Amino acid sequence: MTSPRKQEMRNEDLGIGRRTFLGTSVAATLATGLLAEPSTANPAKKLDRANKPGRTQHTPFAVNVEMWFGNKSFLEKINLAADMGFPAIEFWPFANKPLEEAAKLLKERQVAVAQFTAWGFGTELNNPYYDHAPFEAQIEKSCDVADQLDCSLFTVVIGNDIPGVSKKDMHAAAIKGLKRVAPICEKRKKTIIIEPMNPRNHPKHCLYGSADAIAICEAVHSPSVKINWDLYHMQIVEGDLCMNLREGFDNVGYIQLADNPGRHEPGTGEVNYTRVFQEIQDLGYDGYVGLECRPRESDLLAAQRVFDVDQW
Repeated sequence: MTSPRKQEMRNEDLGIGRRTFLGTSVAATLATGLLAEPSTANPAKKLDRANKPGRTQHTPFAVNVEMWFGNKSFLEKINLAADMGFPAIEFWPFANKPLEEAAKLLKERQVAVAQFTAWGFGTELNNPYYDHAPFEAQIEKSCDVADQLDCSLFTVVIGNDIPGVSKKDMHAAAIKGLKRVAPICEKRKKTIIIEPMNPRNHPKHCLYGSADAIAICEAVHSPSVKINWDLYHMQIVEGDLCMNLREGFDNVGYIQLADNPGRHEPGTGEVNYTRVFQEIQDLGYDGYVGLECRPRESDLLAAQRVFDVDQW
């Protein structure tokens, strides 16, 4: 897809947004009973910043329940996301999570699962001497979990550096493994989203930035292998967020974010996320945007900041 403003703002300064925010704690709001109504992804619903900030004006967000809602249980976090009006959640590995109960609760609360992590950090997928059979088995299992949760996306992390192995060889090994499982995902209508990291949060990792991620996707050459385009990582590694997203959009499978510095919610750092959300809309992206960020003060205030930034 191409943006209707494809030639505009190449030299745009993303700038630093400064805003004043109001909010109260989630606990105080819950105590009033104002968050009792089930959530919905219906954009026609009346916007309610105070009590349902997850019902944003333009962008459908998936709140990352690993980084939001403190030490609550997985099921409690689903309820809290629904109470705030978020249409979707995302999470990390599915092991040890009550998936059967979660699937039922998600349906009851009308909350979708945008994506989860199928394959985390390690040195297996990117190892030239690795068989990839366990990786294939994990992808099959992840397809089963995705079916259970009515989800079509899951993240695969390429891997950490392997001493004595070049980046080129690590990427070639990952491409080999991804080619092995791509037909499985194509058949089952699932999409792997590989995630480039940043060296500040993930030192000694083998995949940073958009260029190498795009090269891996193009080498695999499957509609079921795309990029988890995390704008927080991209800001640290390469910046120029709107232009790089525009140029790499054909390979985007999912978008995540956090502001920088701090990895908190939009509106707390240097990124003009209102402008970025406009670009995402102009590009025709119609998926969820993952809030893989840690609320700076409280969950409710973070959600209200996201609500404010998504208006123009």
